[in-house]
Amino acid sequence: MTTHELKSWPDFFESLFNGSKTFDLRLNDRDYQVGDVLHLREWDDRTQQYTGRECFRRITYVFDGIGWGSITACKGLAGGYAILSLVTSDGGP
Repeated sequence: MTTHELKSWPDFFESLFNGSKTFDLRLNDRDYQVGDVLHLREWDDRTQQYTGRECFRRITYVFDGIGWGSITACKGLAGGYAILSLVTSDGGP
């Protein structure tokens, strides 16, 4: 299990923070795996500073993008990206 510390812009962070959003679309440049934890820190892109709000979410499913090609249902997600299914986590193992 790996903990990934990530920036999250306010518009996206709020719905993750309050639990109404249970997924996140990310560039899969970190080899996200089921069981990994996202340490999400709210980042204000206008001020270029962290706001101080943070939350932890555990990955329960990774949907990898394969790009345009073989499986029709997967065509909309570009290769190199992943949709991460998330649940609340305390940040621990």
